Amino acid sequence: MKKRRNFLFVAFYSILLLGISGCSDKGNRNPNTFEILTPKPSPVPRINGAKIFGVRPGSPFIFTIPATGSKPINYEVLNIPAGLSCDPKTGQITGVIEEPGEYLTTFRVTNKLGSAQREFKIVCGDKLALTPHMGWNSWYVWENHVTDKIMRDAADAMVSSGMIDHGYMYVNIDDCWAIKPGSTDSTLLGEPRDIRGMVNSNKRFPDMKGLTDYIHSKGLKAGIYTSPGPFTCAGHIGAYGKEEQDIARFAEWGYDFLKYDWCSYGKIGRKDTLPDLQKPYILISNIIRNQKRDIVLNLCQYGMGDVWKWGKEVGGQSWRTAGDLGGSFEGIATALFRDGFDVYSRNSLHLYAGPGGWNDPDYLLIGYLSNWKGETVPTPLTPNEQYTQVSLWSLVAAPLIFSGDITRMDDFTLSLLTNDEIIEVDQDPMGKPGYRVTKSGDTEVWIRHLEDGSCAVGLFNRGENSLNVTARWSDLGLAGKQRVRDLWRQKNLGRFNDEFSVKVPQHGVVMVRIWPH
Repeated sequence: MKKRRNFLFVAFYSILLLGISGCSDKGNRNPNTFEILTPKPSPVPRINGAKIFGVRPGSPFIFTIPATGSKPINYEVLNIPAGLSCDPKTGQITGVIEEPGEYLTTFRVTNKLGSAQREFKIVCGDKLALTPHMGWNSWYVWENHVTDKIMRDAADAMVSSGMIDHGYMYVNIDDCWAIKPGSTDSTLLGEPRDIRGMVNSNKRFPDMKGLTDYIHSKGLKAGIYTSPGPFTCAGHIGAYGKEEQDIARFAEWGYDFLKYDWCSYGKIGRKDTLPDLQKPYILISNIIRNQKRDIVLNLCQYGMGDVWKWGKEVGGQSWRTAGDLGGSFEGIATALFRDGFDVYSRNSLHLYAGPGGWNDPDYLLIGYLSNWKGETVPTPLTPNEQYTQVSLWSLVAAPLIFSGDITRMDDFTLSLLTNDEIIEVDQDPMGKPGYRVTKSGDTEVWIRHLEDGSCAVGLFNRGENSLNVTARWSDLGLAGKQRVRDLWRQKNLGRFNDEFSVKVPQHGVVMVRIWPH
């Protein structure tokens, strides 16, 4: 398979020499062809990922400078704030900042071929998640089979695959780490809590502190999961009535991220009243603020009560906007277009997110996933649909959380996750989410305004055949001659007057960035 994909990669770039892909009848490509559009990273150093990062005064600071290029690389931070230090061999920045304020630093990375540098702002205050989260979650591949070893292997893979060099940071356990009362599996049984009322992990996770220490040693952050109800969705012990103890336990273990899933709380609080919907999240966010470490809070309640209108107000750094994208394995593509496109546009979700709080349409369901039948199989999304998901998530400033098997990514999956020009759109420091500007039949044009005055534009085709899609300057609020660059291919396309038109394959996308010329 690897030789075949390498052949496709070479063949595709030969085609590019003849013209822009998608601008002719070649747009009718087989949607099941795995064409790798993302160029391989240059051996010359390049700094990637976010340009801004938030931390609270007195909280442990963990951040790894994301940089590609031939290793070894030497890492430096110019004007580094007091209390922090940077490991020159790994790029891991650790320590504690005590004084609130904005600290403008410069990252510099060097190898035998050259060097690169970029400004980086550290904001020490009360706001976290200044850009959308990037990382991995265990649920859609390991669901109720997750173990300590799986999480350690995931951390190893995030480093060895190079994902960490593109800004991926969080390694998150989903459900099934706690005790499950009444289980027939002995590894899930035990005392749910210790004599202090502190939650215990099951036998599959014998040393939670050791696990987070391991993840942190890789320059990454660790995430965990629970429910405000008495039980999680899979029937494990939840936090209801023990919220103080559980958050203290998570902080004691060293977790940096919490997914808080509604689940059995529905038997306690009503779904049709705003106070009941908000209550558990207000409670938990207030407890989190009192910890001596930063814990990013993800509200997982499937968009009930228009959560995007109040998720940030109750202390969330992100909030799920619809149901589980992968709730039905066969229905992932349907959910992608329904919940990703339609829920977002119908409710103008771009009005309700920005630095410190993000709309979360669920995880990136690419690579190998659980089919909920005891097997791990390739995603049902076609290659075109996979490009569509990653493009849309970046345009709307969604968290980029991969939930496929991170330990066996092929070149195609890795190329989807590590295109730095796509990631740069998602992580734009202005944090202004994109939105749909036109819809004509099965074609849509989306725009996201970026900090440097340019805009990212997605030209989508939801139809069953290749279609021409046109982005008109009048619809985008542009005028005059504009410079256009294909972000997936990282290729300049030229200068255009009035509009940009391209043939887009079925269920596919062409994503460009546009600057005034």
